[in-house]
Amino acid sequence: MKLKVFSAAMATALLALTGCQSVQEPASPDSLVATFTSTAPNPEAGAADPVWSKAKPVSAELTGGVNFGAKPGAKGESVVTLKAAYTADMLYMLIQYKDPTNSIRRGPFQKQADGSWKKLKDPADKGGDDNVYYEDKWAMIWPANAATAVQFDKEGCAMACHEGQTKPYGNKYTNQPGQILDMWHMKGQRTGPLGFVDDQYTDDTRYDPKTAPNAGRKGDPGPVGGEYTNIALVDGKPAFMDRAAKATNAGGNFYIKKGDQVPFDDSKFKVGDEVASIIINPLTGTDRGDVRTANTYANGMHTSVVSRKLVTGSKFDVQFADMSARYGFGFAAFDNAQVRHATSDDTMYLVFAKK
Repeated sequence: MKLKVFSAAMATALLALTGCQSVQEPASPDSLVATFTSTAPNPEAGAADPVWSKAKPVSAELTGGVNFGAKPGAKGESVVTLKAAYTADMLYMLIQYKDPTNSIRRGPFQKQADGSWKKLKDPADKGGDDNVYYEDKWAMIWPANAATAVQFDKEGCAMACHEGQTKPYGNKYTNQPGQILDMWHMKGQRTGPLGFVDDQYTDDTRYDPKTAPNAGRKGDPGPVGGEYTNIALVDGKPAFMDRAAKATNAGGNFYIKKGDQVPFDDSKFKVGDEVASIIINPLTGTDRGDVRTANTYANGMHTSVVSRKLVTGSKFDVQFADMSARYGFGFAAFDNAQVRHATSDDTMYLVFAKK
């Protein structure tokens, strides 16, 4: 995954997103600079919080994805703008990127004319590549240790992208034992509604269709079942529905929050109705729940206000312990796409302004 920047400022910021960390080079004026604030931004205020008016933005062109309003056969493109701020113990980021559609229709069950139920799926999907019935997502990736940062400084997040291994856009894994990339994966329907970014990591595990189908990409320690659970079809009907018993086309959601599921009542739905196929789980109190978000969508723009402790103590996380260092990272956005993300060509760096 690489990032294409409009300016050196965006390149510096993107290095931070892809996960590079270099403490040897001085911070560039074009870096994504986190401004110090004694008052944390209100996540629910989005970009309108006064803290963000004091932060310098960095914007980058994202290319190489799908959808994003692209014509058939064209590559999906977008633009992301980032701001950063920090307090004594927390990092905050404002992420905004253009997307003409708010994609929330993730793999729903639909009632058929004969009364049976069917899970909707991209007919062109040959495995792990749905670009029709999916959700909007974004991801950031950071080197979690010095062993990873050295290579990341040279290659960006492309160091972990290995194409030609049965999957579109390849498999993700690092190249040497001990290398770890911290990945923040915001999933619009699976983690976003509960206010979480899925805190994941990538190690050097090679792809194996039986023992390691996700190669090096893994979730930080968290709840049993991860961030969501699939709902099964039992006797041709979904096992559960939301207690509100609303179809998604009648005000229901494409997810059920854990604890709100009840046994399915087929009499509540008519032909053509769609219902959720997943139960989403809170990540509170776990390593996997370290990164929080408040998301909104309006006027063709996704907005996320992200927060995380500067230092978590987890070996799977980047630690923002040295305020004089710069931290490389990469950013990707997904429009209704399981894996086909849009990225920039260059890496960015996050740096911290003095208090």
